Amino acid sequence: MSKQIIFMPHANIQYSQLNPTRRQWVCENCYRPLFEIIRDGDYKIAFEASGRTLEVMSEEAPAVLALLKSLVQEGKVEPIGSPFIHIMLANVPQEVALDTLKHGLDAWEKYTGVRPEFGWNPECGWAGYLPDLYVAAGYKGLIMDADSFLLSFPQIRQATGLAYDVQGHSNKNQLFKIEDFIQDKPDFLKYLTNPSVAPNGLQMVFRSDCMANPMLWYLMGACEGCRDTPVSLDEIKQMFLKWIPRIEQTGTYIMPYAEDAEYIGSSAYFYVKQFNQARFFEPEPASVGRFQQLLDMAKEIGYEMTTPSAAVKSAKQIIPNDLIDNIENGAAWHGGTYKAWANTSYSRILDPVCRSILDGILAVQKRTGTLPELDAALKAVTSAYVSDSRWPPLPTSPGRFNVRETIDDLYKANDLVGKAMETAGIGQKRAIYSAPLMKTQIGLVEKILMEQKYFGEA
Repeated sequence: MSKQIIFMPHANIQYSQLNPTRRQWVCENCYRPLFEIIRDGDYKIAFEASGRTLEVMSEEAPAVLALLKSLVQEGKVEPIGSPFIHIMLANVPQEVALDTLKHGLDAWEKYTGVRPEFGWNPECGWAGYLPDLYVAAGYKGLIMDADSFLLSFPQIRQATGLAYDVQGHSNKNQLFKIEDFIQDKPDFLKYLTNPSVAPNGLQMVFRSDCMANPMLWYLMGACEGCRDTPVSLDEIKQMFLKWIPRIEQTGTYIMPYAEDAEYIGSSAYFYVKQFNQARFFEPEPASVGRFQQLLDMAKEIGYEMTTPSAAVKSAKQIIPNDLIDNIENGAAWHGGTYKAWANTSYSRILDPVCRSILDGILAVQKRTGTLPELDAALKAVTSAYVSDSRWPPLPTSPGRFNVRETIDDLYKANDLVGKAMETAGIGQKRAIYSAPLMKTQIGLVEKILMEQKYFGEA
């Protein structure tokens, strides 16, 4: 069997610091060129997008969506599902998480005609109940973060010296230490070269920054004082080559690229994340050609392109894996934590309001049963939970427009709960829920957040 390789760009149109007025630009300059590469060459990839990303493509770049749909229909792209809204699943109530996971699958089916089998967990934030949520939503498999999993082994944690902190969101450039430790240890390498299966039957394919991070730096062609010269294509080649004997010894594939699709055609969040520079989504057209070079390089040295579902079907073994229960509750990808998202000033202000409105939805629903207004209110409050209106922490920040969208969602959700009560004839029973009073709380939050200065503003 040939050595297989999985590339999975993932797309989030609600990205922090991506102004809504530039979303069409991202569709045309990041997603379109990626899809054209796959259309015009002998390639096969996985592609994840939130339902909202697909919706924006449909509204603002329908030709780009049509191209994606054709690639999905032809089998050149495996669709990977996710929450409809890019949220930190472990930071929201489980009823919100389950609803948006189902909504995300519905969106893929609506816009491409195909319902994904595999899912993506935004930022790979981990809590032990997530496998059950994905199964309940209708997923067969999940892309997992290998680094969080491997750091659950005490000997690897000790060897790398990496520690978790609720204020920490990235040890990304230090994760090569994991590879240094496991490079000659088949008992660990096997998790990167074989699918696993959770106790509840959820199939799992692991990705790791030890491969993705050098490839990202290659796409950006950046040094920024971190090295004398940019990462070269030959360095990527050597990385691919050193994994060949590991695959031959322990499994059938690797998943080296599960990174933001927005890095193909733009700088996306690179300079914010790496250097705290107020540089967002600058045109980076050379990265399109570099991404194609990565695909071609993999093929030239003998890798066969595959996708998560296909990798599971052709695997020599699927590893029963109950060790996922050892992954730290609070961990996220890049050696960081999802709790970091919950500990920014924006989360501390916005999350209680989201929770209050959600409690109101549930209280009214208990009295009235299912109503269209309540379902719409749940969708609106889910949108208000979007992660990128809460991220990143000081000294950087989300864009003012990211926070503005969440505030608008809160007003919308609150109004819908009030309308549901009127529809059911219980508008005066404000002991259940008071939309007029909650509106004043949203107004207070709006005043606090809109009066402050945001990173990158003059």
